[in-house]
Amino acid sequence: MNFVYLSPHFPPNYHDFIRGLHEIGVRVLGIGETPYEELGAPLQGWLHEYYRVDSLKDYDLVYRAFAYFISKHGRIDRVDSNAEFWMETDARLRTDFNLVGYHACDIERVKRKSVMKQIYQEAGVPVARGALACDRKAALALGKKAGYPLVAKPDHGVGAAATYRLENEEQLKHFLDHLPEVEYFLEEYLSGQLVTYDGLANQDAEPVFVASHLFNTGIMEVVNERADLFYWSAREIPADLEELGRKVLKAFDVRKRFFHLEFFRTAQGLRALEANLRAPGALTTNMMCYANDIDIFRVWAEVVCDRRSQVDYTRPYHVGYYGRWDERVYQHDLEEIKRRFPDEFVLYRVNEEIFRKATGDQVFVLRSPNMERLEQARQAIFSLKE
Repeated sequence: MNFVYLSPHFPPNYHDFIRGLHEIGVRVLGIGETPYEELGAPLQGWLHEYYRVDSLKDYDLVYRAFAYFISKHGRIDRVDSNAEFWMETDARLRTDFNLVGYHACDIERVKRKSVMKQIYQEAGVPVARGALACDRKAALALGKKAGYPLVAKPDHGVGAAATYRLENEEQLKHFLDHLPEVEYFLEEYLSGQLVTYDGLANQDAEPVFVASHLFNTGIMEVVNERADLFYWSAREIPADLEELGRKVLKAFDVRKRFFHLEFFRTAQGLRALEANLRAPGALTTNMMCYANDIDIFRVWAEVVCDRRSQVDYTRPYHVGYYGRWDERVYQHDLEEIKRRFPDEFVLYRVNEEIFRKATGDQVFVLRSPNMERLEQARQAIFSLKE
């Protein structure tokens, strides 16, 4: 099997997926901008061949690299990047070379928040009300109907980058009078808890592995207010989340892919936010390994390549992610946290610069079958010096 992987160097979170593909005998062919010698020994060993291009944004260069691999290795079976930025390039290659997966005609529905909302509604999945900012009349009507604050976010964007909270009609009108060049989508602000439905889907758009993560604050607050970030994995999946998650997988026709679906749990029930049809960011995928004592990256490779149709797992642990900021002086350093929580401590790392804005400068990961221990760790890790 030939698998072309765009940008194998970045994001680094998914290097282990390439390792998993390599372990099951898949020929992994990389196309990227990074010089080969900078990929590092493990990644170099997992790639069968690497083709460097001056820019992945130049589709002609990527197309030629892809055609070269076909001429040398025969038919390509799959192409992916696991980076949302390159989803359109992935889709264009699948269209041009007639490969399975999302094609160019599918990009609008899997990347534009306004189109996602329409698909949710057609599938009977409750959503936060919204409107495109370019439609001034609809935007002002949304403010009157849904109330304030409203959230303004790029309609075609990633994460909480360039996301704003508009507190009243005056701020909304000012925003509409000075719209950014990119198209924005306005959404009612939901009061509740951010929860996710994450996992792997099989050929029939059915989940074969599922996880759920709960957040102590929204990512918008982390980015804009530099709030401490704590999120954790659930050991049980609520029935209503399972029901809506499965509806979304069918509505978006998610096949042999990882998925990361975001919902808000409000007093009125679950409301769908976004469908990210890729593996989640930060260390969330690694947390699935720690929560289940399995190699989810190997499982992922096997599901994608039709080597596995079911996954056995029991979720014996809650796993917590704790993101701290360098500018704050915390009461307990790394060694003290390890001393206090020796059985729960899993890892500590300093985040790469590009990930810090949304997930913290320093990261602790702990696990326990008992959620109370993770809560005790949260209080210790985020406690500030007086």
